[in-house]
Amino acid sequence: MKLIKRLSVLAFLLTLAAQAQQFQGVAYYQTKTTVDLDNWGRGQFSEQQKKQIMERMKSMLEKTYTLTFTQSESLYKEDEKLEAPGQGGGFRGPMGSMGGGDLYKNIKDGQMLQEQEFFGKQFLVADSLAKLEWKMGAETKQIGQYTCFKATAVKKVDAFDWRSMRRKPQEEEKKEAEKAEDSAKAKDPMDEIEIPDEITVTVWYTPQIPVSNGPAEYWGLPGLILEVNADRTTILCSKIVMNPEEKEEIKKPSKGKEVTQEE
Repeated sequence: MKLIKRLSVLAFLLTLAAQAQQFQGVAYYQTKTTVDLDNWGRGQFSEQQKKQIMERMKSMLEKTYTLTFTQSESLYKEDEKLEAPGQGGGFRGPMGSMGGGDLYKNIKDGQMLQEQEFFGKQFLVADSLAKLEWKMGAETKQIGQYTCFKATAVKKVDAFDWRSMRRKPQEEEKKEAEKAEDSAKAKDPMDEIEIPDEITVTVWYTPQIPVSNGPAEYWGLPGLILEVNADRTTILCSKIVMNPEEKEEIKKPSKGKEVTQEE
């Protein structure tokens, strides 16, 4: 009798383990980054010019992503889409020469892999997951059918994160221009740009989906992150499909020369 009970318990535990391994979800996210053209243009752009610039930059500022996740792994991928007629390939320039590709996270192993393009060269960034010190609050809000809780954290800004770039105040620009004249050096356009050292990130996560994951590099909370507000970028979940009939294999990115985040 004892043997039968033990076998029953073992069978139950094996069933739970099998279900955990088979568990999968797909979350769809929309991202939007705002640009302060009044600051960049110092009021020199007309409303028509600002509209044209924003149309050109739309493909870079507004994107959609898919997060395929299990209990311990995830793959965050940008959705492919055709350029609208007349966009001419979108915005080009230094910011268009740097881009992040597929992002793989392994929560269990604390590992991340991401394909990165830097001025035409492909790299595979392999590193440990950066852990933010989340402050969880009691404030809630509804996102779709999910009750979400608020959490905040202070995050260091990557020196190459164009989304946080902004033009320096005019007073600072004048001082630096005077210094350049005194030293007879040519003015560097990058001297007009500043990037904050750190920003406050606000997210909303739902314990109804108990996975410690989320879009982009965000993770580490007792539930799936459905919304992120980081400086001028918002990431919002528009749809979730739990245990889809056709499960997608989560493949680790492999393209490019392997480097660390610091390199």
